[in-house]
Amino acid sequence: MKELLPFIFLMLTIVAAFMNLLGLMQLIPLYITLPMLFISIYLTIYTFTHRNVYRGRTRG
Repeated sequence: MKELLPFIFLMLTIVAAFMNLLGLMQLIPLYITLPMLFISIYLTIYTFTHRNVYRGRTRG
């Protein structure tokens, strides 16, 4: 599931970009589409960059 999550967010970003295009054509309000696009881009970048982060040794 962890390896599939970045691609799900990538698809969500593509859908949000399309919805933002509809918002720019004034078919959907921009105050709905812009936060969706920002959140989806943020989650996509976050999942691609934090996949193999070394968190140190655990004690115990």
